[in-house]
Amino acid sequence: QVQLVESGGGLVQAGGSLRLSCKTSGRTFSSYAMGWFRQAPGKERESVAAITWSGGSTYYGDSVKGRFTISRDNAKNTVYLQMDSLKPEDTAVYYCAATQGPLTMWETPYQYNYWGQGTQVTVSS
Repeated sequence: QVQLVESGGGLVQAGGSLRLSCKTSGRTFSSYAMGWFRQAPGKERESVAAITWSGGSTYYGDSVKGRFTISRDNAKNTVYLQMDSLKPEDTAVYYCAATQGPLTMWETPYQYNYWGQGTQVTVSS
């Protein structure tokens, strides 16, 4: 069983930055590919970014490319999402997720086996 705990959310003005963290339990973190998703009220869950187990490959949704950066530290069992140039439309609950499978369909939520509880990000205009 893998447990994921997100942190780092909050309220920020448009143009600002936040860094989300997702710490996982267990000794096998380095075998999991990780993803970040977000969900705004009344909207479907949206893929944001993903990273392979080694960190060698990363993937981004079109709406965040060039503004967000995903990274991981396997020694700390933690994956990060650096969010810069934030916009009001980035407001959502952000979730991290883990999968032992490949990231051939990284945008698809059902590929991921484990999910965190989410952290709220609010960007004011």
